[in-house]
Amino acid sequence: MIRIKGKNFTWREGMTVTDLLKDLDDSYTYILVRINDKQVSRPNFDKTLIPDNAEVFLISMIAGG
Repeated sequence: MIRIKGKNFTWREGMTVTDLLKDLDDSYTYILVRINDKQVSRPNFDKTLIPDNAEVFLISMIAGG
């Protein structure tokens, strides 16, 4: 299991950040993800593995004026 926004989600061996975002089917564009204490930027989503029992924080792009 991994934890996102206070909720548990199923973890699987070899799961990347890109896999997780596809599974969430979320409409937000995330520019940064924090896995435990490690920050991962968007260019590295497809090659960054998420370990079992990780705490994941999704940081979306914010626009304003």
